[in-house]
Amino acid sequence: MRRILFVCHGNICRSPMAEAIFTHMLEEAGLTDRYAADSAAVSDEEIGRLVYPEANAELVRRGLKRSSHRARQLTREDYARYDFFVGMDMDNVRRMRVIFGGDPQRKIGLLLAYTERPREVEDPWYTGRFGFVYDEIAEGCRALLEQLLQDDARRKGEGGGTAWRA
Repeated sequence: MRRILFVCHGNICRSPMAEAIFTHMLEEAGLTDRYAADSAAVSDEEIGRLVYPEANAELVRRGLKRSSHRARQLTREDYARYDFFVGMDMDNVRRMRVIFGGDPQRKIGLLLAYTERPREVEDPWYTGRFGFVYDEIAEGCRALLEQLLQDDARRKGEGGGTAWRA
């Protein structure tokens, strides 16, 4: 089982949306025995809070389950618990590296780095564009899953690892 942790600033909008979207994709593809998703924050500002209501409303509008996730902060110990860390923006990526004291195993990446247009996922907390952000995250999750499946096929044949882009 490969474990993916989606990470954003507060863990109440983007990363729990990514967790829900990616988990839904895994369920639809019958891949829940191979991959698992979770989410966390780089900051401590929202610890214990539920997913922001507008983020949850967008998940439901798109046919996904309402998330009961509560925000938690990323810890140094998470580096050993997860196989990949997927940030929503470059600030998340930088802060993960600080929290972990680096990234010696190259586990940290940027969600939209594998899409045809690499970019950051904007924070809908500030923009209010939850539908747009859902679409961006879904695009990134599709590209991420495709990359993981390709990497797993290569690993079986070559014994190689994943090269993340950030």
